[in-house]
Amino acid sequence: MTSQYIRKDGRSYNAFRNIKMETGVLNNTDGSAYIECGHNKILVGVYGPRELHSKKHSKPDGAVLRCRYNMAPFSVKERKRPGPDRRSTEISKLISEAITPSIFLEKYPRASIDISIEVLEAEGGTRCLGIIGASLALADAEIPMKDLISSCAVGKVDGHIVLDLSEDEDQNGEADMPVAIMPRTGEITFLQMDGHLTSDEFEEALQLAYDGCYFINKLQQQTLYNKYGGDTNGKYNLGDF
Repeated sequence: MTSQYIRKDGRSYNAFRNIKMETGVLNNTDGSAYIECGHNKILVGVYGPRELHSKKHSKPDGAVLRCRYNMAPFSVKERKRPGPDRRSTEISKLISEAITPSIFLEKYPRASIDISIEVLEAEGGTRCLGIIGASLALADAEIPMKDLISSCAVGKVDGHIVLDLSEDEDQNGEADMPVAIMPRTGEITFLQMDGHLTSDEFEEALQLAYDGCYFINKLQQQTLYNKYGGDTNGKYNLGDF
């Protein structure tokens, strides 16, 4: 049974790796966030809204959201070639599309909002963490949003549906499905799947993803609250929820 399945790293099927979230970590941005999850370390900066002088790229009915996802050369065990590649360009686009539905872009015509996501260390699940961090950084920049975007990945490992896949589980598992939602409405803003799931397995995985996203949302809210009060240093030992 999945509920009794213990993974190689000792976690149960519905356990996250340890997570740390902080906001307001950069002085030279309008909003910023830092996230650790397992050995993942991701830094996010938001710039804007600011005037976009290029008439070619500006929109008269709202701001242009531009997202840049980048993995540092030292973020993985085998040195990554510096600069953008096909994967980082694709993930930049996916994160932008996942976040766009939550922002009142119409409030800032002919402006741009730029999100920079830097992966300092990678261990599987960076696109979901990039979405979480970008949403936190936008909130830190006081940009009006309908809701925070919460995200997590689910997948199939050894025939079991599990939450928050590690790098090993991502590479050697049978399926990987990152999901992002707006928790207030339950609207899915991003869903991608690699691998194979039966219809029953898909329903089970999607429900687990919703449960994980709602849990992440609570941590996002607490992280923003901690900026103005409280003293937890943004650290959470999650275990099972």
